[in-house]
Amino acid sequence: MQNVVLTIHLILALLLIGVVLLQRSEGGGLGMGGGGAISGRAAATALGKITWGLAICFIATSITMTVLAAKDASTASVIDQIGAEQPAPAPAAPALPTGNDLLPPAQTDAPATPPPVEN
Repeated sequence: MQNVVLTIHLILALLLIGVVLLQRSEGGGLGMGGGGAISGRAAATALGKITWGLAICFIATSITMTVLAAKDASTASVIDQIGAEQPAPAPAAPALPTGNDLLPPAQTDAPATPPPVEN
């Protein structure tokens, strides 16, 4: 159901962008220019009506997706999950052997260093 509403929402968004871009700019930006008499009542053109219809449908699909997402959300808060028991960590792997581990153990009765050489 969410995928269907999301698809409709995306199509509405693209159509709304297209219809807005097709409209003629009458305001001239910040109320400058225009050259015509500004009346309190805007002219209701076909593109204006289509824009309003698409905008209303876009908002309706946004609210619908919010309601659907809220139903699927868990009731627990993220803050509640912080205090929850954490799973025990896996035991650490044994250490890899180093170069010294591969040598045979030294004998206790043999000298650790060779005797000094006399000249």
